[in-house]
Amino acid sequence: MRRFWRTTTGLITVVALVFALATMAIGAIAYEVTHEALEQQLDHRIAAETSALLAEARHEGLPALAAGIHRREAARSTASLEYLLVGDHGEPIAGALGAEVPARDGFEELLAYRHKVSGHEGIAQALTTRVPGGTLIVAADRSDLNEIDWALGRLFAAALAATLVLGLAAAGFIGWVTRRRLGRIDATAQAIIDGDLTRRIALDGSGSEFDRLAETLNGMLDRIESLMENLRQVSSDVAHDLRTPLTRLYSSLERADASDDPADLHRLIDSARAQSAGLLEIFAAVLRIAEVEGLSEKLPRQHVDVSTLLEEMVETYAPDFEDGDRMLRHAIQPGMTLLGDRRLLNQALANLLDNALRHTPVGTVVDLKACTRDGQIILTVSDDGPGVAEAERARLFRRFARAERSRSTEGHGLGLSMVKAIALAHGGTAQIPAHGPGFEVQVRLPSST
Repeated sequence: MRRFWRTTTGLITVVALVFALATMAIGAIAYEVTHEALEQQLDHRIAAETSALLAEARHEGLPALAAGIHRREAARSTASLEYLLVGDHGEPIAGALGAEVPARDGFEELLAYRHKVSGHEGIAQALTTRVPGGTLIVAADRSDLNEIDWALGRLFAAALAATLVLGLAAAGFIGWVTRRRLGRIDATAQAIIDGDLTRRIALDGSGSEFDRLAETLNGMLDRIESLMENLRQVSSDVAHDLRTPLTRLYSSLERADASDDPADLHRLIDSARAQSAGLLEIFAAVLRIAEVEGLSEKLPRQHVDVSTLLEEMVETYAPDFEDGDRMLRHAIQPGMTLLGDRRLLNQALANLLDNALRHTPVGTVVDLKACTRDGQIILTVSDDGPGVAEAERARLFRRFARAERSRSTEGHGLGLSMVKAIALAHGGTAQIPAHGPGFEVQVRLPSST
């Protein structure tokens, strides 16, 4: 039972009970205020009638009061008041009201009476006034007031019952809807626990809190699935691409262990050392990419003059392109800036230019272009070389991915992975447009200009 109050249905039931109690309190207050208002209205009517009678007989005494009472009783209606005029010794003088004379003047809220003519018995509200030679009592039957009290009581009881019924019905309905929506979330979570990372929480298009929660959880699941896929890809790529260098390293160490020639042993050890350094370089690059991929929320946000950075890169790489019998052309829009990490942007540009140097034949023309469009900085590095096959372009941003014609050149297939990771960390994108001859990489970054 204690747990019930912690459920959605329990909480809504508590709210319904609170509203019911509030309805009771409001009903009690409204009843009391209404009752008192009716009491005051009845008192005012009795007091006004008493004043009128006394005014009529101000100078003529009890006979005039008796005559006034007789006239009023002769013209009585269902809403008429009741009267009693008695002498100083309690002897009746006028009026059909049969009741004991109150011991004190003023209002009497509950005066038992019996009508002398009709025989009707009831409870009246009366005003007792001492007059010269006797006592005047003007009374009004409380039956109408009691009926109003009962009507108000029934009304508030019905309102209370309706509040309870509607509240409990609302509690049941909202609890059912909530359990149903939470059940879908739970079923999706259970499926994901069982290994189905493709499952997502269904939306009903209402834009409600449940839909917003589902969108947030689906975004989280997309991110988790992406990370898991990335982890599987890295594991597979590392296992596949490191097998050959590890095999060569193992072979070099075996030959070194079997060699008796000091010169050959020294050569084999140097070879193993170089291969180990290459492996360490690969692992360092993979770790660096993973580090950059986790920087999207923690990336240092500083104003970077992209135009100046590109000019500096062109100036740095121009001699290398000339020495390699290649041409580096550039068209850089001035004044471009963004919020980000200058060091990472420098590394991305270096990777793109290194790839152009390493994987293009002699005589290739490489173009570096940068401009702003629709609030983005669009940076492209393209060449007029042989390019890559259309089927290979989609996978070149994966770790260790290399085009067939580039497998004979230096590198580990991690450069474009780093470029994409840096672009994503800055809120941008990196892609390989599928058009024309040659090869092109396009990077889009949000501009702060």
